[in-house]
Amino acid sequence: MAPRTADEAEPTDTEAAGSQALGSEAGASPSAAEAEQAGNTASDQAVETPAADSSAPGTEASEPSEETAASAPDTEADAEPEADADAVADPATDPAPRPTRPAPRSWSSRLGLRRRIQAWREKHPVAARVVSWTLTVLAAVLVYVCLQMPTTLNSLKPIQFMRLPAEAILGAVVLVSLPRRPRIVLAAFSGALAAVVAILNMLDMGFNEYLGRGFNVILDWSLFGDAQSYLKDTLGGPATTGITVGLILFVLLLIVLVALATVRLGNLLAAHKAGSSRGALIAGTVWITCAAFGLQLAGVPLAADHAAAVVKLRTVAIRNTLRDEAEFQKVAKVDAFGNTPGSQLLPDLRGKDMIFTFIESYGRSAIEDPIMAPGVDETLAADTKALSKAGFAAKSGWLTSATYGGSSWLGHSTTMSGLWVNNQQRYRTVMASDHLSLTDAFKKTGDYDTVGVMPGIQKGWPEQSFYGLDKVYNAFQLGYQGPKFSWSTMPDQYALEQFQKQVHSKPRTDGKALMSLLILTSSHQPWAPIPKLVPWDQLGNGSIFDAIQKDGNKASDVIADSTKSREEYGKSIQYSVNSLTQWLERYGNDNTVLVFLGDHQPIARVSGSHASRDVPISIVAKDPKVLAKVDSWNWTDGLRPAHDAPVWKMSAFRDKFLTAYGSTPHPKTN
Repeated sequence: MAPRTADEAEPTDTEAAGSQALGSEAGASPSAAEAEQAGNTASDQAVETPAADSSAPGTEASEPSEETAASAPDTEADAEPEADADAVADPATDPAPRPTRPAPRSWSSRLGLRRRIQAWREKHPVAARVVSWTLTVLAAVLVYVCLQMPTTLNSLKPIQFMRLPAEAILGAVVLVSLPRRPRIVLAAFSGALAAVVAILNMLDMGFNEYLGRGFNVILDWSLFGDAQSYLKDTLGGPATTGITVGLILFVLLLIVLVALATVRLGNLLAAHKAGSSRGALIAGTVWITCAAFGLQLAGVPLAADHAAAVVKLRTVAIRNTLRDEAEFQKVAKVDAFGNTPGSQLLPDLRGKDMIFTFIESYGRSAIEDPIMAPGVDETLAADTKALSKAGFAAKSGWLTSATYGGSSWLGHSTTMSGLWVNNQQRYRTVMASDHLSLTDAFKKTGDYDTVGVMPGIQKGWPEQSFYGLDKVYNAFQLGYQGPKFSWSTMPDQYALEQFQKQVHSKPRTDGKALMSLLILTSSHQPWAPIPKLVPWDQLGNGSIFDAIQKDGNKASDVIADSTKSREEYGKSIQYSVNSLTQWLERYGNDNTVLVFLGDHQPIARVSGSHASRDVPISIVAKDPKVLAKVDSWNWTDGLRPAHDAPVWKMSAFRDKFLTAYGSTPHPKTN
């Protein structure tokens, strides 16, 4: 009769007793002396291996004992050289037996290490038991934490780790019922999967903290490059390299450790099938009871299926992302002003000096948060008064941004395109389309030169074509030789002065007016150090900011303190708004029309966990006819929008602006 293999056989009581009689634990590897004797005997003649060898013919396999359950692969690895010895030719049937083949070097080294470990176990049985149970407890804790890892920092509380996970109960039932090899494979795969889910949940924490949304496994990988650049500008190159390497090692190590931990637990369960089955049955009954009666502890359900629920939500998100991509491509082809002739675009603004300006992270929280609002509101009131004295008036309202905490380009493109561009795929779709942007509408009239001033751009910028900009001045074309202020390449005041010198003050020889798009960056996180206003005629090449930068706060000090971050954020908004309004007082004229707004709210740690996505927007002009065109909008007079001022989606602004200033719709439908 053909012998049963170790995977097929289950030990009987008689066999287990016989195995113990050999002087070793059930299922344990043979001692060094026994292994050496078996190897010597096999090299001389073919004999049957002792009953303790699970690979020997006529012998059934034994499950590992408690101490060695988690190291079941040791037994298999030790058995492999002996199986090779069994394969030596029998002289009775083969007149020319083949010589014994020496074990591969890797097997020999592994066998030697395992022999030393086994010898240490035999010499120190108590210490071996302590180490074994310690590793088992740590393995259980690691797997349990991964299964219960929340997706937001607010949920990272001890109560979240006091629940009964359904995934652990079902996993125990499945693993205890499988033969050894399939059990190890499934346990390793399940452990690695649990680690990956936990890592994605940790990414959710970071994204929710900074961007007010979870991590999108389809679209958000490209943001890691931006995050690395931000860290390099904030903390320096060596620190960024260390953090990057540390995170990569952490991810790899966590996946490996959780996989090994799950294998260990699976082996332990299989070594005690009866007890494991009873325990799983009891745990399952408790889980069902808690779920049926809705039992909770401090408002948290005791019966949990967190990991499975997260996987389901991610699957739905992936499906929706792929579906959204196809649907948005159709939406982007529809444009209410797509076929409007240039002569019918913005006729009520012809001849005006148009300036569109985005202020980084200028959100509603800056105006209404109790820590930040006092200073910012005082600045807005003083600037409104100063502009009025210079002959300017303003109206202000609210827009709901398509992004939060970062990804400023999504706010820029949403405002200018009239489309809701809330993810990277939509952004790529819009940038590759011929959808009419608000800035391009001015170029299409034929009456405007169009210019962009982008001190935050430090590489090629193909988006210039979509925005219809004849020329773009990036960080390297503004002549700045002063210090960087963390992420910001130069202070806003300097960028505005260079805009005046290189662009705005130049006479228009072609008879065209000027439309400008400016992106100000001094209020970008981490808000340390912050520039200070200096006399405009002393700006020079920017070196005047050296002392200011050296005396400012360190980014690392501000990042670690939420209250300090909020205070410094408010100061940065005051600086940016002051720079812009002072520039307008100094260089604006009767035909100047300034539209300025925020691109998004600051990160949740500054704006609050449940803050809105609203940003302020203002239109400033000397010509009363310009503001009269938007009277129907019911915006607030001055630079500070009232709390109950109208709130629009940011994507609605383009069409409302085009309509208010006389544009005639000619829809494009394909």
